[in-house]
Amino acid sequence: MFKVLKGIAFFIIFVFLFGFITMSLWNALIPDLFHGPTIVYWQAIGLLVLAKIFFGGFHGGHRGRCGGKHRHWSKEWGKDWDTYQGWRCWGQDWEEKIKNMTPEEREDWKRTMKEQWRSAKDKMNHDHENDETKVS
Repeated sequence: MFKVLKGIAFFIIFVFLFGFITMSLWNALIPDLFHGPTIVYWQAIGLLVLAKIFFGGFHGGHRGRCGGKHRHWSKEWGKDWDTYQGWRCWGQDWEEKIKNMTPEEREDWKRTMKEQWRSAKDKMNHDHENDETKVS
């Protein structure tokens, strides 16, 4: 019972604090930047609820470490779902791969990634220079 009351108290404090922060940020930024109106606390709470509806939705339950992207597949896969490893998000896969690399492999991988990104950036700069010369 104490845990429930404690959870409710934290929720109320969180909502109050988040609403106050939203109201303060809005009133500090929007009127000066966009000549918009200032808002009161309850309007800030309404904006938060509206943003949750538009951008967050109301998903039931906890979505797991990877955001629950593939949870709908579990119904189709049945018992095989527990043994299927493709559900892990790519971040966990990379973290695991990097963790299992030797220091030499890790340095080689970092060097390869830097070269790939550098060559992509160089290509973008080269393309941008070509576009400017065509316009001139």
